[in-house]
Amino acid sequence: MSNELLTIIEYIGQNRSISRETLIKALENAILSASRKSIHPASELEIKIDPPTGTIKAWATLEVVDHVPMNSDQIVLARAQERFPEVQVGDKVKWEVTPSNFGRIAAQAARQNFTQALRQAEKENISNEFSSRLGQILFGTVRKIDNLGNVLIDFQKAEGILPVREQIREEKYSHGDHINALLLKIDTNTSGPGLTVSRSVPDFVARLFEREVSEIHEGVVTIKGIAREAGKRTKIAVASSDPRVDPVGACVGIRGARVRRITEELGTEKIDIVPYSDNIGEYVSNALLPAKVQSVEIDEAKHELRVIVKEEQSKVAFGRKAQNVRLAGKLVGWTIKLCDETSKERAPSIEEQMKIAAGKLAETLGIDAGDAEKLVAAGFVTVDGLKAADKETLAAVADIDADALFAALDNLD
Repeated sequence: MSNELLTIIEYIGQNRSISRETLIKALENAILSASRKSIHPASELEIKIDPPTGTIKAWATLEVVDHVPMNSDQIVLARAQERFPEVQVGDKVKWEVTPSNFGRIAAQAARQNFTQALRQAEKENISNEFSSRLGQILFGTVRKIDNLGNVLIDFQKAEGILPVREQIREEKYSHGDHINALLLKIDTNTSGPGLTVSRSVPDFVARLFEREVSEIHEGVVTIKGIAREAGKRTKIAVASSDPRVDPVGACVGIRGARVRRITEELGTEKIDIVPYSDNIGEYVSNALLPAKVQSVEIDEAKHELRVIVKEEQSKVAFGRKAQNVRLAGKLVGWTIKLCDETSKERAPSIEEQMKIAAGKLAETLGIDAGDAEKLVAAGFVTVDGLKAADKETLAAVADIDADALFAALDNLD
């Protein structure tokens, strides 16, 4: 048994990156659990495996008594003094109780209990290995995609899961793909993968910038804020502690090399890098880029910003499906109300602007108001935008009367 046992320990240790000491301890616990009653019914029992030889021995802690033992936790004085001449009544001794057939018992224990003990040892090993890497990017290989769409990833020393909710919706994953993901959580209590990772959280983009931009890694350039709609667009605000270093230029890199590597990692996701400012008016103007802001009115009590733009800049500031203004609001942490110069007296909210746009579409095309609202929510806020779209794209907008819409557009021509 000893040679076979050592071979198993060496093999598992090398293939699963678990230390020899951890494996031996796990096997000792497994044998103890399986053979407690069969080797000795003492309440204090321990199993010891000699690492160099693989020899297994069982030891019980027994109380020394001067009469016939009343239970299995006791040993008579005369017998105890055969091994420990100085022992007295009331002392406790460790007494070897290894049975002659212990090799068979140990083999059975290894088969029945070692898998569970090994799994727990692996979980502890994962915790020790990855606890310092929480919030950092891990590199792995896609092992499989389960029936629910979760991606199981091999990180060499551990298995991770990229749940559907943490994926970028537009991405497709296949077996064998190399993948980067942010370590969100380590769970050593679950029976499944011990690591949970994400590609959709804002911090994933932040860590990509830290990896690509040496000035961020060195602390010269700081990420002051980040707002993200995964797979679509991210706005990131940066500042420099050195007046000689342009924070936006440092992130973009020579000929856009640095930011290009990040966008290649994220696929079609657009990245807006804007300079941070302590002046909230200047900050929101930067956050709304590429739109040009005329002025900003600040309502401290409501934590609200009334941003005025020229009429021709309104569409750019608003963005497709209100994405630009929505991300800008998340980035600066204020409510933003946009209005153009012709409507300074009142700054409608994003929802109000979408309702106004839907009303104009319904009136111009003579279509149902509900259909107009669905079109605006899908990003079609003007008649020109509808005309420029192909029919398949418009027909894909859920629950609209596509025939009525096409007929209305044909009538305009």
